[in-house]
Amino acid sequence: MGEVTMELPEYTAPLRQWWWLILAAVVVAAGSSYYVTRGQPKVYQASTTLMVGSTLQSPNPSGDDVYLTQQLASTYADIAKREPVRQAAMAALGLTWLPTYNVSPVPNTQLITIVVVDTDPRRAQAVANELARQLIALTPAGTASGDQQRQAFLNGQLDDLQGRINETQDALAKAQSDLATLFSARQIADTQTQIAGLETKLTTLQANYAALLANTQKGAVNSMQVIEPASLPLTPIGPNTRGTVLLAAAIGLLLSAGVAYLLDYMDDTLKNPDAVQRLLQLTTVGAIPQLQAADKIAYLKDMAGMNPGVAEAYRVLRTNLQFMALDHPLRSLLVTSPGPLEGKSLTACGLAVSMALAGRKVILADADLHRPVLHRRLGLRHGPGLTDALLNEQLVLAELLQETSIAGLRFLGGGDVPSNPGELLTSPRMHDVLAQLRAMSDMVVIDTPPAAVLVDASILSPEVDGVLLVAKAGRTRREMARRALISLNRVGALVVGAVLNGMPKSGVGYYYYTQANKHYYYMRHDGHDSKPGANGSAGGSGANGSGGSPASDGANSGGVPEGTRPQPA
Repeated sequence: MGEVTMELPEYTAPLRQWWWLILAAVVVAAGSSYYVTRGQPKVYQASTTLMVGSTLQSPNPSGDDVYLTQQLASTYADIAKREPVRQAAMAALGLTWLPTYNVSPVPNTQLITIVVVDTDPRRAQAVANELARQLIALTPAGTASGDQQRQAFLNGQLDDLQGRINETQDALAKAQSDLATLFSARQIADTQTQIAGLETKLTTLQANYAALLANTQKGAVNSMQVIEPASLPLTPIGPNTRGTVLLAAAIGLLLSAGVAYLLDYMDDTLKNPDAVQRLLQLTTVGAIPQLQAADKIAYLKDMAGMNPGVAEAYRVLRTNLQFMALDHPLRSLLVTSPGPLEGKSLTACGLAVSMALAGRKVILADADLHRPVLHRRLGLRHGPGLTDALLNEQLVLAELLQETSIAGLRFLGGGDVPSNPGELLTSPRMHDVLAQLRAMSDMVVIDTPPAAVLVDASILSPEVDGVLLVAKAGRTRREMARRALISLNRVGALVVGAVLNGMPKSGVGYYYYTQANKHYYYMRHDGHDSKPGANGSAGGSGANGSGGSPASDGANSGGVPEGTRPQPA
């Protein structure tokens, strides 16, 4: 078998299967978030910006000054979140608590931003400005740490020195101007001496000014000032109802999608033909859609009265088996399943009916001697059958066959339930019965108990030309299917393929594919058989949809082109 690759529809299958769960999760998440956010009060934001140092006023700031102020900004931003600043701000505003706020330095700058979020816009503004004042108070220029009288004295001295410097500069400029108009050597010498004295005085005054300036806050690096006070916020920033609802819906979508994939991962059942191919290495020769109660009765009475999709599925199954018969003749076919209630009996009936409607002589035998039910599904009496033929060699087998309402289809019931079904099936008489059934028909379809539960299918499988394994989509467990296949392979059974029963269908049509052959089957159900080669659908050539002879049925099916026939497993 070739390696099977997964297609996009298989990856999205869990989403399609659990779409209602995903939709419900999105609606609940979005509705809940809307209900919660609708009742929340409006939130306002106020912010103020401070600058550390005075590098912007300096015409030639050094790199050290810039780096130092950036480090100070980070330090002050951290201090602003501490309890002393909080307590001082609450005491100044007369509050017992502060709204949520954040203080952070602006990256690569000397700026600090204080952002306050509150339901009261005026309180947010007041808190932002007060936090800025309390932070400034911690600097050397703040009222909490500075000597006001000393600072006032130093500022006065600076002003006095600045005035004297200006006077000296003016006198120096006048003396230099007068020097250019003098002709007397004595006057020139006196003026030069005056200029030298003024220059010395100016240098001394400037040095004193610089020394005093270093002891004040003018031009200090470790200082702080507000460059953008907090204004009264008029527009609320929250709650963001639309964003919250969209985010909740997205979270609900992701979580529910994850749950869908988790449920799909935990589901160990066979759900599609590709899973059968990938896990069991069996070619899926047929996919039967889900049947309604009316379908289960109708197709046993007359295939023409059945749902067109179901009838077409059985015609495709019949055609695929006929193509297999070109390489390996199938005169007898055993139908079994891994476990009970997986549709093996219905599949055996549908296949037998479809073959009979195609013009073949078919015998449907009920070899489920533990629980024979085919006679009830066919609406026939429960009389002598296979058990009687095995126990009494004098009985004429042909007389035990019951005619059905479908021409060409006869039925061999199971008879009375014996106490030792396994021993009867292993007797030489069973081999003779199968030989007689093959001689009286073109095809013998045998229904047997589940292969993973009882040994009956394993006992009979070496006596037939092929075994058809029926699994039910979404019900047959992988391990059960593996056990059934192992038990059949152990006795050398030729498992020609698998049929996936109970496939979900959408609208009036469904499709399935056989990944092993990289070939797709697509069937449109309009109540009429397709023309050969018209749309690639598999079907017979009869006017009533029942098909023609075996040869013509295979030629007209279009289900599997020559050279791409499914091979026995």
